[in-house]
Amino acid sequence: MRVAIGADHAGFELKRDLAAILVQHGHELIDLGTHSPAPVDYPDTAEAVASAIRNGQVDRGVLVCGSGAGVAVAASKFPGVRAAVCHDCYTARQAVEHDDVNVLCLGSRVIGPALARMLVETFLTASFAGDERHLRRLAKIDAIETRFMKDVE
Repeated sequence: MRVAIGADHAGFELKRDLAAILVQHGHELIDLGTHSPAPVDYPDTAEAVASAIRNGQVDRGVLVCGSGAGVAVAASKFPGVRAAVCHDCYTARQAVEHDDVNVLCLGSRVIGPALARMLVETFLTASFAGDERHLRRLAKIDAIETRFMKDVE
């Protein structure tokens, strides 16, 4: 699978660990930074990963910041990007199966590397169920997004 990964300075170490694991498992990885523990703004990294999703460069994205919340908020601002903070395997799987989430957001100050690895594996092996009820709900989300994008223009 083609995966983009990104982090701010708080998530730098965990991102580096996860990137190595993703490559070991045969994923095509695009590392969109940060590349050091020097302070950076998480919206910039979230934008890079969200853009890679939107332009079809990757299938899924993984973002890491201190809590996971900041990158999730920023990434979800991009049309077609569905980002979720997941700190347990149930949520990481169901977010994809029911909500077609395409960006996993993790908090490096919340979970450790072993759990983060399990979450990424769970997220990447899950598939959208495509049931009518899930499609209906996603269509409603898309309609909200479209309606409010008109207000921005």
